[in-house]
Amino acid sequence: MTNAKAIADRVIANVEKVIIGKRPEVELALIALICRGHALIEDVPGVGKTMMAKSLARSISCTFKRIQFTPDMLPTDITGVSIYNQKSGDFEFRPGPILAQVVLADEINRATPKTQSALLEVMEEQQVTVDGIPHKMPQPFIVLATQNPIEYEGTFPLPEAQLDRFFLRISMGYPSAAAEVQILEMQQKTHPVDSLTPVASADELISIQSAVRDLYVDTLIKSYIVSLAEATRRHEAVYLGASPRGSLNLFRAAQARALLQDRDYVTPDDVKALAEPVLAHRLLVNPASRMKDVTGRSILGAILDQVPVPGARPRDKVRS
Repeated sequence: MTNAKAIADRVIANVEKVIIGKRPEVELALIALICRGHALIEDVPGVGKTMMAKSLARSISCTFKRIQFTPDMLPTDITGVSIYNQKSGDFEFRPGPILAQVVLADEINRATPKTQSALLEVMEEQQVTVDGIPHKMPQPFIVLATQNPIEYEGTFPLPEAQLDRFFLRISMGYPSAAAEVQILEMQQKTHPVDSLTPVASADELISIQSAVRDLYVDTLIKSYIVSLAEATRRHEAVYLGASPRGSLNLFRAAQARALLQDRDYVTPDDVKALAEPVLAHRLLVNPASRMKDVTGRSILGAILDQVPVPGARPRDKVRS
C-alpha cells in the first residue's frame, strides 16, 4: 500500500508542475484513473482543463489523443471506420482517436446527442464495435471530457445515460491571485508541460488499480453510501436520483481516497468528501426547483447534513 501511495504522490506532484494551486482537482482526476473511471470537467474556457489531461497522460507514460467536438462531427469520427482496401480486396479498420489510453473529449457538449452517444459503449464496456467487430481499448483507459456551462450558446445537454457513465465531475475554478502570478512566471518563455517527463509506467498504474480494490470497507460504510444514494431518490427536488452505478462509484472512489491518504481502510470522511463530485451530476433536478436555482450540488450538501454518519466498528472485532 505504501508503494502505491508513493506512485500516486509522484504523479500528483508531477502534474502540479503544470496545474498550479489545484491539488484537490488533480487528486480527483487521479482517483477516477485509479478506479478505471472517467471524469467530466465542467468549467469556462482557459482554466487548465486541457493541460491537466495532457499532464496526467505524460506523467504516467500513456498515449494521449484529443477529440475536438463540433456540431458537424459524426460518430465514426470518434470510433473509427472500416475502409475497403483495393489491393487486399478486404475491409481494413482505421481506428479513431478514441483508441488511446488518455482521451480528452474537448467541449463534448458542442456535439449533437447522436455523436455524444458514440462514447456510451466505450466508456462502459471499454471497447468500440465497428461493423459488428469489437475493438478493445488499451489499458489503462480514461476519458477526460470537458464541458462548457450549459448556458453557453451552441451547446447540447449530455443525455442522462452518458452523464451516469462519468465516474465523477470536476470543477477547475479560477486560480488564486498568487497562483495566477506563478502561472505567468512559469510560462513566460516556455510551457512547463513541454518539459514534463513520465514518473510512473502504465503497468504501475494498472497494479494500483488492482490494489485499491483490496482496501477494507466496513459494512456500516457501505450502508452509509446506500443511504446517501437513496436520499437522492426520495428528495422532493429531484426528478431522477443517483443510480446503483453511482453508489458503486462512490464506494470505489472512497477506496481510492483512502489509498491517497495512505490508509488500508475507508472512513466516513472519505465518503463525505467525494459524495458531491461522484453523485451530484447524476441528479436530475425537476423544473420547478431549477427555477429556484436548486442544483445537484446544493441537494447533496443538504443530504450530507441530514443523513447520519455511522459509527465505525473496530476492525479486529469485525473479523473475529
